[in-house]
Amino acid sequence: MSLSVLEIAGHIADLKDTDYKNTLAVAVLVELLIDKGVFTREEFALKARELEQVSLAEIVASRRMKVVRTK
Repeated sequence: MSLSVLEIAGHIADLKDTDYKNTLAVAVLVELLIDKGVFTREEFALKARELEQVSLAEIVASRRMKVVRTK
């Protein structure tokens, strides 16, 4: 089954809309949790940086393992 350019563009538009709604929902939840004193904006930012670093480290480690296996 081959999709037309118009169908592909429609799918991309749907994905963008879904991504926007998901991002908005997460932002609302974070703001509510900050407003209720569950955590501070600074704590949230710090944890986001920590998780981003872990994710990057995992990506790098995974790529290194693939290189070692192919040798």
